Amino acid sequence: MRDRLLFLLLSVVLVGYFGLVGHRGVLLIGEGTWVTVPLGVAVLVLPLLGAWFLWRSAHFVLRANRLARELEAEGGLPVDDLARTPSGRVDRAAADAAFARRRAETEANPGDWRCWFRLAVAYHDARDTPRARKAMQHAIALHAGRPPRS
Repeated sequence: MRDRLLFLLLSVVLVGYFGLVGHRGVLLIGEGTWVTVPLGVAVLVLPLLGAWFLWRSAHFVLRANRLARELEAEGGLPVDDLARTPSGRVDRAAADAAFARRRAETEANPGDWRCWFRLAVAYHDARDTPRARKAMQHAIALHAGRPPRS
């Protein structure tokens, strides 16, 4: 729940920032000089890119959460029983062992989105965020019946 509130708070702050930056871009364009108009257009591009990135990230999180709820309802959500360090992080050796099991499971069933979801969780536990995101995107694509992106 704390993560959701933090995500919402940061999203609201970003949208406010996009509004302020966009307003400055409009003011620059309103000046009408040969320097301020291109600069104002460039400034307007930044909030558009930021809004696109925020939308894509939120959309990804919503789809991943939908898969998690479905997997939990089936009783297939991975149990968080990995050993932890005193600071609360997952122990590296335990994460590597869980990852090896999940990778073997996914290699045996490459078309099952559930296996890819659990592999994404294992990547996350092993602190490999880029691969965790790719595995989750693969799971989302399989669940939606689309061919996964390479």
